[in-house]
Amino acid sequence: MNHFEYRNGEMFAEAVPLRRIAQEVGTPAYIYSLATLKRHYSVFDQAFAKVPHIVCFSVKANSNLALLHSFAKQGSGFDIVSGGELFRALKAGGDPKKIVFSGVGKKKQEIEYALNSGILMFNVESEEELAALNEIAAGVKKKAPISLRVNPDVDPQTHPYISTGMKKSKFGVDIKKSLDTYKKALSMKNLEVVGVDCHIGSQLTSLTPFVDALAKVREYLDRVLAGELKKEGAQIRYLDLGGGLGINYNDETPPLPDDYAKAIIQGLEGLDVTLILEPGRVIVGNAGILLTEVQYIKETDTKNFVIVDGGMNDLIRPALYGSYQAIRPVVESKAETINADVVGPICESGDFFAKDRDIARPKRGDLLAVMSAGAYGFTMASNYNSHPKPPEVLVDGDKYYIVRKRETLDDLINGEVIPAALQ
Repeated sequence: MNHFEYRNGEMFAEAVPLRRIAQEVGTPAYIYSLATLKRHYSVFDQAFAKVPHIVCFSVKANSNLALLHSFAKQGSGFDIVSGGELFRALKAGGDPKKIVFSGVGKKKQEIEYALNSGILMFNVESEEELAALNEIAAGVKKKAPISLRVNPDVDPQTHPYISTGMKKSKFGVDIKKSLDTYKKALSMKNLEVVGVDCHIGSQLTSLTPFVDALAKVREYLDRVLAGELKKEGAQIRYLDLGGGLGINYNDETPPLPDDYAKAIIQGLEGLDVTLILEPGRVIVGNAGILLTEVQYIKETDTKNFVIVDGGMNDLIRPALYGSYQAIRPVVESKAETINADVVGPICESGDFFAKDRDIARPKRGDLLAVMSAGAYGFTMASNYNSHPKPPEVLVDGDKYYIVRKRETLDDLINGEVIPAALQ
């Protein structure tokens, strides 16, 4: 469910017409619905109400401070993958005791920052990281709470770029070899083993991969950690199952949070741990759109092009993953349907939002809404071709707020210098 809908033939974000935002803020622009964000978070959180759990929103999906603040007010924790994301989560009012630090390449300064901030735990991805954590924690006279990310070798049946739980992935430690890694962690004075982590990928539209991964992790916990490691003093208090629940972009039918939670809770019955869940896309994906304006219609002997002012620099998912994003007119049209590529201004053939899409013929100046752009949209935006990044707008009922200003041309060269010796 989202709060982008047509009223008398015109698309609104909650009670605000998108045309008004375009006129006052300009295009391209990201638009988010606060009501949708709150509802999606609440539905997900409530689905796990029967068991001890912490929802840690995945900051990489959307890192805008206003959105993170909204989640923090609802009690959310945060899943981070960099020191910058930790900085954002704390600035947004996040509780450090609900922050989990994931990722394969944590730097010394980032680890020190997280240790001094008192985060819940580090999800460790390799044996060398264990040793580094132990050394860095000793240097700041702290004990680092850790969870080992075990790799269950489960095919998530998603795009290979967002598949993270198979043997060939750069993420995690082979579940069959991880016992020895845990034993090494227990021997290190400045580490505290507190959990197990498992994340298999993103945009999953079936429960089967989740259930398969959970079965392997459950067997692992029952037979190994509850036995051999417990004897050595390990107290596994947290089971981090990551995120990955998909959304509807086109014709997908992903599981509802209630069905997902039911399967997880059933698979963990009798296990005395607190669940850590890291939803991202399922919370914000359908809560945002990219608003863009048609610049030109180009017709050739073989192809039609709808050229808009947004490009792969603003929303890279179609170019990077070949992913589908629905595109709707802001004002419904009765014009003839044409088959066209919807493309941007970037000097790359890969700069497109849609290929061979049937669309009501627009005209110059018409507004289009690229749907389901709330996750991995602005967070992956760039200044390629020296385009300023778009603004982010948060709609709340009949009001809207610019929660990130549009970049200016001066912003493009901020921090750059021409050395005096070269002038």
